[in-house]
Amino acid sequence: MRFLADECCDFAAVRALRAHGHDVLAVSEFQHRSVDKEVLDLALAEDRILLTEDKDFGWHVFAGRMDSPGVILIRFPASARRLLAGAILKLVNEHALQLAGAFVVLRPGEVRISSGPHHS
Repeated sequence: MRFLADECCDFAAVRALRAHGHDVLAVSEFQHRSVDKEVLDLALAEDRILLTEDKDFGWHVFAGRMDSPGVILIRFPASARRLLAGAILKLVNEHALQLAGAFVVLRPGEVRISSGPHHS
């Protein structure tokens, strides 16, 4: 699968996905101080599911009704960071067919998958 990791995304998720053969473009590797709209536009243009820890993307996708190829919002507290790599791999392995166009909230031990605003 193809992913775009926002610059605030924990790099453990990027490393884990890359190690399992996924194509992950990390914003932090080519740009600093990115603009949310530009990140979503890039994800859409390159058909990459966005990995982020920035809740503002939920606002952009739902309230702002921006098109999205899919967003995975990672909500892991510091105390659970060691579980992140395994959780992101489990999510992709178990729900790959549901991720395109969806808004996913990933928490320790919990996954919530919602269709984007254009799919209601």
